[in-house]
Amino acid sequence: MSAPSDPLIRAARWVKGGGLLAYPTETVWGLAADSRSAEAMLRLQRWKGRGADAPVSVLVDNVEAAEAQGAAFSGPARLLADAFWPGPLTLIVPTEHRFAPGVARADGAVGLRCSSHPLAGALARRLDREGGGPPTATSLNRSGEPPAAHRDAARVCCGVGPGTPVSGCSSDAPRLLDVDGAECGGEEPTTVIDATEKPPRVLRWGAIDSNALGPLLGEWSGS
Repeated sequence: MSAPSDPLIRAARWVKGGGLLAYPTETVWGLAADSRSAEAMLRLQRWKGRGADAPVSVLVDNVEAAEAQGAAFSGPARLLADAFWPGPLTLIVPTEHRFAPGVARADGAVGLRCSSHPLAGALARRLDREGGGPPTATSLNRSGEPPAAHRDAARVCCGVGPGTPVSGCSSDAPRLLDVDGAECGGEEPTTVIDATEKPPRVLRWGAIDSNALGPLLGEWSGS
């Protein structure tokens, strides 16, 4: 059987089969693995050089898709998602479904990312239609190195240099999402909020700053 001509279908089937995939977001390039596959998560951990005790966020298309994966949104978490998704906000929420080791925290909570980049959203939807688990949303970089902030850097991470065909990638390296002109948006990294706490707590400030979040966070903290 010949390979499908649609690069998103090829990419989703590659991830579903256990492979790693580099894809663009509105911030930096991301690294996708099937978050339900223990083999894929081991491959991701080996490539990035990180331990299984470091949780990995996952990519969802919207709140409804997250809920279909067992995510439970408190009132504040739902307000944050409604206000800033899709966009550079990672929300940590409780989940009921099982993910591969290395995805969730010890308490079962998972970081959820809903990217505003059209290719990231399309990848999440396509992988769901192909029967795969939600793709991971960790950044494309080895541990201790900066995330890939442009396409040429992503190609290097995938084992190819600028101008080298994507087909030249090593089988052990991530594949680059092969869409002409695909590039990340260059925004600051995501703001990360732990919505399992009352009130929600900012773990990392990023593209969504205190001016945008302050009114909501101040209201919940009683200030």
